[in-house]
Formats: sequence, structure tokens, C-alpha cells
Amino acid sequence: MTVRWGLIGASTIAREWVIGAVRAAGGEVVSVMSTNTERGQAYAAENGIPKAVTSVDELLVDASVDAVYISTTNELHAPQAIAAARAGKHVLCEKPLALSLEDAHAMAKAADDAGVILATNHHLRNAASHKAMHQAIADGRIGKPLSARVFHAVYLPPHLQGWRLDKPQAGGGVILDITVHDADTLRFVLGENPVEVIAFSQAGGMGKAGLEDAVMGVMRFESGLIAQFHDGFTTKFAETGFEVHGTEGSLIARNVMTQKPVGTVVLRDAAGEHELPLDQRNLYETALEAFHAAVAGGGKPSATAEDGIWSLATGLAVVEAAKAGHAVKVETGF
Repeated sequence: MTVRWGLIGASTIAREWVIGAVRAAGGEVVSVMSTNTERGQAYAAENGIPKAVTSVDELLVDASVDAVYISTTNELHAPQAIAAARAGKHVLCEKPLALSLEDAHAMAKAADDAGVILATNHHLRNAASHKAMHQAIADGRIGKPLSARVFHAVYLPPHLQGWRLDKPQAGGGVILDITVHDADTLRFVLGENPVEVIAFSQAGGMGKAGLEDAVMGVMRFESGLIAQFHDGFTTKFAETGFEVHGTEGSLIARNVMTQKPVGTVVLRDAAGEHELPLDQRNLYETALEAFHAAVAGGGKPSATAEDGIWSLATGLAVVEAAKAGHAVKVETGF
């Protein structure tokens, strides 16, 4: 079947990544919703989308829409996803799923009740680098994993700064924008869940209204593994990376916390250094292929609603830890 998509939000990420991925994965984008009529019509024309509407309700009553991609600001995700599920539409939602665990669980329940797919757009677990690291750990190539490091401090370009830096009510700030990605990628690569976090946040001059624009901290996982993370909007010249260190070896990945299919992974052990072969593919196309297969009854999305709830719970724990100045348990509500 061809999955026909409606976009809830005429967003940059949809334009730069998701529309092309939908089409490459065999789907169609048939409608876009923007509350600004002129913006919506211009966006539709520029991206070859047949229809532009100005309300979620108008998009959801359209029988030609099978699934929706939600990329509005974070506080709108829950009501829009719940409405879409109740209208019988499958949902791919940007992270974080919501601003509270209660809302995220309500989204998952609405999808379950309606018998539709709800997925989280955690693209990084689709990277060839992270898949290779996951497999190397599962195969025992570094022994027992003991520690990890994620450095995901980048520079937020001017065209994306907006609400992420000046709207706390929209869930702005680096933690719910980037740290949730770290949490999901660590869960995927390690195959286990975080249980506790501690963190310090920073206001380096980009974030307004008291929003943090950088954070450092540590997550503790079920096995006792500890993972250090550094996220930021303010570091113009840093590289990203991901390391996992075990009793018999280390995995060293560079330039892998990115939307692009790039980067390297080196396995370092007693025999020396070996660069792992990577089948680099567009991360979003991989996600959309999995989503379309799930809609057709063949498997599940690469990042499920449950995955989105875990990353949100971890992000909220980091927010609380940074404010409270002590370790905070990760509580998912499951």
C-alpha cells in the first residue's frame, strides 16, 4: 500500500528531511497544515504538496490522509497526536512526545485504543554507526560495557533558534531538544535502560527566559554502566561523538550524532584498532521504511511510543536534576 501523509506543521525538518524520506520510502505527502494561510500555501507550492489547510481538524477529516507527521512546537504534540489517533490516522511525532509523562502515556493509549501506529522520530538509532555499535556490543566484542560518553554539543543555526531559545512554555531548551536524543541512542546501542541521572545546566547567552543552552551530566543504567553526556546549542567548532568502553575493548565513534549519514566507528581492543564497516544510508528514509512496514502489518517503527516515553522520562529527570542539584531517578510510569 502507499501511505498518504499529512504534515501537521510546515516545519524546517519536514522540508529538509522528512518529505524527501516519505517519498523515497514509497509514500506520498498529500496535505500540509499551517495556521498561517500564506505560509501554508507557499510551503505546499515549494514542496510539491497538493493541498494546504489551516487547522488540524480540516486535515484529519481528509479521507485521503492515512498518517500524519507532527513537527509543531512541543506543547502541541499531545493534543494533536491524540486527535489524529482518534481520527484513525497513524502518527509519527517529533521528540519529545510531550512535555509530561501523563500526556505521553495518553498519546500511547489513544493510539492503542484506535489500533493505529504511534512512533517517535528518534532518527539517530537509524544511523549505520549506532547499528554497528549495537551489534558489536551484542556480539560481545568489547566484553562487558562499563561506561559511555556522548558529546552532542553543537551550534544551533540561526534559522532554528526561535522557540527553542525563548519559549519555555513550548518546551524549549537543550535538554528536551538534544538530551532526549542521547537517551534514546544510548538505550538503543546499549540495549538497556537508564535508572538515574545527575546534571548541571548552563545559560551561555543564547537561551532566553531562563532556558538552558548547554548541559552536562551522567546517566546510570540498569547494569551499573555510567554514561557521561554533554549537549549544547553554543559550541560552533566542536565535533560530536559516542564512545562505549568495556572490559575487553572500546568503541570510538566520531561525527555520528548528526542527521547526516556520516561518521566512523573504530573498535579498539588487544589486537589493535579496527574500523567497522558501515552501510551508510539516509536515517530518515530508514525510519520511514520501517514506519510504512509497520502500517502494513510487517514489524514495528524503529522508535516506538514506548521509546519516546523512555527518552522523555530521562529528559525530564535531567531537567529536575539540574534544578535540584542532586541525582534523580528515571520514572517512566510503565
